[in-house]
Amino acid sequence: MSIVSAKEMLIEATKGKYAVGAFNITSLNQMEGVIEAAVERKAPLIIQTSVKPSQFLGRDVLVAIYRTIAQSAPIPICLHLDHCTDVDYCKKVADSGYTNIMIDASKQSFEENIRQTKEIVDHCHKIVGISVEGELGTVSGVEDQVKVAENEAALCSPDQAIEFIEKTGVDLFAPAIGTAHGVYKTKNPKVDFERLGKISKMVNGKSVKVPMVVHGGTGLSSEYVAKLLEMGGAKFNVSTELKYTLINSTYDYIAAHREEYDPGKVDVAARDAIRKAVWGWIDLLGSAGKA
Repeated sequence: MSIVSAKEMLIEATKGKYAVGAFNITSLNQMEGVIEAAVERKAPLIIQTSVKPSQFLGRDVLVAIYRTIAQSAPIPICLHLDHCTDVDYCKKVADSGYTNIMIDASKQSFEENIRQTKEIVDHCHKIVGISVEGELGTVSGVEDQVKVAENEAALCSPDQAIEFIEKTGVDLFAPAIGTAHGVYKTKNPKVDFERLGKISKMVNGKSVKVPMVVHGGTGLSSEYVAKLLEMGGAKFNVSTELKYTLINSTYDYIAAHREEYDPGKVDVAARDAIRKAVWGWIDLLGSAGKA
């Protein structure tokens, strides 16, 4: 039960009107904190790494640790590669044992986005237990190596979304609806809820086939999250908040214990802070007790 791809858990989330938190980690300590929180809340979980952390920590190392922890965890856990623009690297990571791959060709032409996404879908579907996420339209902000200026962002066309899904065979779909990576500049960002609802209904109206993904979770209010859940959002990506939590908790602990030289205590403080942040998201997304 523990080692799974994302599609199955997200189909259940879509049917149940809740969402699964997809948490970007940049360290093994963060991974442990995220998993501990999900186990304590009995929630399904998606662990995400962007390209740079997967290269720095080593994709084989990450897979080995993920499998070791997940096999003994009483919840379903997916290991996901987030926002990879390199087709060859997507394949390498899939071959290493990640259970979900996001090929991000959203800055390419519509036709090229379809071609690259289908290439990854075909590769991953030959390997048992791997699902694929694709994106249409562009989400503004910064996500590691992916940078999109606000004036370059483009919302997803519902009609093109149907064509994209049909031609690629993608398992999960991330439509650009106005959410953004990083920290929002306003408390009330302009998010096109109805666009997400329309696409979700067009794709999953009769039965859930391709769950919807919401990027840019950090900073969204509880009211925004509730509306996105109502419109069909089943996977919520949270990255920036965990980075801030890791750095701030580490800084605060060291500042308060300047004469102490015990790295283990620093790690514990950071892991506890990460765990509490993830608790909040699990409760907000309604996934507690759904494992």
